[in-house]
Amino acid sequence: MIYKEGQFNTMFNSTFVRPAKFYLGGFYNIPHVKYYYIFLCFVYIITVLANGLLLSLIYLEKTFHTPRYIIVFNLALTDLCGSTALIPKLLDTFLLNRRYIVYEACLSYLFFVFFFGSMQSWTLVTMAYDRLIAICLPLRYSVIVTRKSVVTILLCSWTSALIIIAILVGLINRLSFCGSLVIKSFFCDHGATFRLACNDTFLNFVMANVTFALVICIPLVLIGATYVCISIALSRTASREERLKAIRTCTSHLSLVALFFIPYVGTNIITKITDINPNVRILNSSFSHIAPSLLNPIIYALKTEEVINAVKKLCKRKITKW
Repeated sequence: MIYKEGQFNTMFNSTFVRPAKFYLGGFYNIPHVKYYYIFLCFVYIITVLANGLLLSLIYLEKTFHTPRYIIVFNLALTDLCGSTALIPKLLDTFLLNRRYIVYEACLSYLFFVFFFGSMQSWTLVTMAYDRLIAICLPLRYSVIVTRKSVVTILLCSWTSALIIIAILVGLINRLSFCGSLVIKSFFCDHGATFRLACNDTFLNFVMANVTFALVICIPLVLIGATYVCISIALSRTASREERLKAIRTCTSHLSLVALFFIPYVGTNIITKITDINPNVRILNSSFSHIAPSLLNPIIYALKTEEVINAVKKLCKRKITKW
């Protein structure tokens, strides 16, 4: 491995040693792994098309210019950006066998994957808030959930995620890498990267746990709390039809929540309680990152009558024009 000019001198002065490149060691010695890479190509194409269609639909259809669909637009946008941050580089790295990645590019890779993942999580929280007000305070919904309030919440989420992930990534710059430079993951994962350092990594460990709490634990607790409140409100509703109607409006959101959190949390729990094969862990982890962005727009479209009707309307317009 070649180090940048002056790095060997700084090593002996107890300052930072930054490598020119890292080596991504994921998907090592997996038989027929190229088929998985081809599968990822198709996944990315479908992800772009599905999220692009949903974004276009919300933009073109004026009936979707509501607070609820601003949140859906934001989710589709983060899904599209998150997949674009991860999959093309992953394919370039492993399908074309370009496993060496420049130090600065590695940190950028880490930042964007984590940043858009954080935004996916907090967008799901915002959707839960929307459902909470719609079901528990239906008469005040139009007053509380306005375009302005939703845009403010989403802007706060973007700003907070930007600050948190910037600190997470920025703390890696204080580390020295004077040993192995092989990142045992399919991308520049935070844990796999900071553990390669040969100086004190306590701050990085703390920040990793803080980020996990802010991106996974707190959103899960908030979403869980909103559905407890929704369940209590529905139990007090006399009409069975009203209950079923309210539950139907929540099914698409609950599907998205399950799709995002269960694979990620499940993979982390299994990794900690058992000695799972590294390649199995990497395959599970990679699919956990990719699946939500692919399936979110499909699930939302199939489970939401408004979206299906809007697609039919647009198709009819196109046919009449032709």
